[in-house]
Amino acid sequence: MPRTNFEQLLEAGVHFGHLKRKWNPKMAPYIFMEKNGIHIIDLHKTIVKIDEAAAVLKQIAKSGRKVLFVATKKQAKDIVAENVAKIGMPYVTERWPGGMLTNFPTIRKSVKKMGQIDRMSTDGTFSNVSKRERLQIARQRAKLEKNLGSIADLSRLPAAIFVVDIQKEANAVREANRLNIPIIAMVDTCCNPTPIDFVIPANDDATKSIAYIIEVLCSAIQEGLEERKLEKDKEAKDTSKPESEEGHEKNTRLRARKPKAEKPAAATAIAIEEETTTTEAAE
Repeated sequence: MPRTNFEQLLEAGVHFGHLKRKWNPKMAPYIFMEKNGIHIIDLHKTIVKIDEAAAVLKQIAKSGRKVLFVATKKQAKDIVAENVAKIGMPYVTERWPGGMLTNFPTIRKSVKKMGQIDRMSTDGTFSNVSKRERLQIARQRAKLEKNLGSIADLSRLPAAIFVVDIQKEANAVREANRLNIPIIAMVDTCCNPTPIDFVIPANDDATKSIAYIIEVLCSAIQEGLEERKLEKDKEAKDTSKPESEEGHEKNTRLRARKPKAEKPAAATAIAIEEETTTTEAAE
């Protein structure tokens, strides 16, 4: 798992917090100092928290479960979409659909609707509807794709969610708390860290800061996925030995246990008859 680098955090501006007058007192343990009216985040604590979050995400990925990334703010959406898509995890970068977690079955119905529209376009159903209806269905498909396309593979509730800017994503945090889903989040000095399970004190406004932390966490998830794949391959090799090899081992064991060859029954009978004849002649 990649180790977090202090110098790289400094270069990315992760240490810059909000103005002193906008701070939340509950973030005091993560604040190093105040300079020019701006709070400076303690990067030593940030490093510890990033490594802790990375270890959790790696374990989740290794177990085969999903992590939902939520980042709808302008600075983060493209970064999240690019990095998270590479590791095959679900993400939300457009508007958070209300009830996405608490009303998950309804969201799944909307995702299935996309699949139905796709089947209609391939099985020739579109040719039986009017042009106006085709346009309406195409617009509906585009809207569903924009809002839910990135979570099409999320067949059940995620094992955890990662949030950039918990103030902006307050609805996602609230729903996750209600369902006891662990939350990992970048938390700035103006936010309340209480609802967050794994707090990463960091600047959630700078593009470089967001990009660095997302890349570190995605690398940890990728490692977890690779380890899971290696374990599966090893199990497959152990459980599926070639039949010829098994047959060879079986024949070897049978040969080892096989008793010495006995005389055929016919030969034994002839020998007994000869012996009896000889005895009678002697008498």
